Amino acid sequence: MAAKRAAKTAPKKPSAPAKPKGLEAYHLLGRSGLRVSPLCLGTMTFGKEWGWGNSDKESEAIYRRYLDAGGNFVDTANFYTQGTSETLLGKFMKGAKNRDRVVLATKFTLGMHPGDPNGGGNGRKNIIESLEASLRRLQTDYVDLYWLHMYDGMTPVEEVMRTLDALVRSGKVRHIGFSDTPAWYLAKGQTYAELRGFEPLCALQLEYSLITRDIEREHVDAALEFGLGICPWSPLGGGLLSGKYERKPRKDGGYDYSGKGRLTHNRADHPRLISERNWAIIDALHAVARALGKSPAQVALNWATKRRGIASTIIGATSLAQLDDNLAALDFDIPAELAAKLDEVSKPTLGFPYEFLAPGGFVMTAVSGGTKQAAEPAWFRK
Repeated sequence: MAAKRAAKTAPKKPSAPAKPKGLEAYHLLGRSGLRVSPLCLGTMTFGKEWGWGNSDKESEAIYRRYLDAGGNFVDTANFYTQGTSETLLGKFMKGAKNRDRVVLATKFTLGMHPGDPNGGGNGRKNIIESLEASLRRLQTDYVDLYWLHMYDGMTPVEEVMRTLDALVRSGKVRHIGFSDTPAWYLAKGQTYAELRGFEPLCALQLEYSLITRDIEREHVDAALEFGLGICPWSPLGGGLLSGKYERKPRKDGGYDYSGKGRLTHNRADHPRLISERNWAIIDALHAVARALGKSPAQVALNWATKRRGIASTIIGATSLAQLDDNLAALDFDIPAELAAKLDEVSKPTLGFPYEFLAPGGFVMTAVSGGTKQAAEPAWFRK
């Protein structure tokens, strides 16, 4: 009897969250045949070498939960947590025996060997050595997507494209992409690849969120023109859109800032927290989230995934609860009138020459001879 009573009062084992509805609606990555989940698992939090992040056990739980939910796209870099992110992923894939199921992406550029002038950057020497080291840590003989992590300001794009093409031909790399580069640089690289019959770029990884919409000036249209799928990083604006921060007005007209995220840490004067533009965006986001009964993070992620040119949006997590909340961002639609409010409050300044060439302005009116045009320029489309 005592055993039966104990069984009745024992806490129930938590059930697995409902499977996200949209995670398995796979997208083609640019003009390639590679199919990826609309949410990509970023693994910059795998390892504690940077003073924050997840333990080995926590990282594996997040990795497995993402794949169990239907995700297939996992992103890392040689530099993340000093190589630990790649090492853990290699261990997890080997243990789960699911390497071939995973679309595995990693990056080169940032140096792993202080004091070595060729230990970083985008020259051929570093690209090849970085790939070999990444393959060892990842315990695999190929990566599905190899990213140039960022523009180094030195290496000719022709050298980069020749080197990446050779790696694809060797079988050690399946597809290639650029991250954090000027639009002119990626346009030159893609044009050179097409001219020479080299492996073309299929993807761009760029910062993009309600807070940071700078890529709408040139990168989005460049991506669409050259057949590249965009993979946004930091879609929660460095945490500002996570719902963890708030400000309260003081009697003297100022504000008190508080939050549970990394941006505070007793630094209430952090410039990203006191920007009036950013707080207007945060306030609008919270209002939309309340109207929909969703978390601010879910609404911000949902908004990002629906923008022009977006193939897969990169999410990170420091807990299973955070991952589950992010994965559920695909399970609803933002009504047009609420999406319009988010678009308006976060609208970027396009600058010259885009505002100079705005539809309805003097210049475009002169161009069209005063006639009405059926289509707006690409950079004014939503």
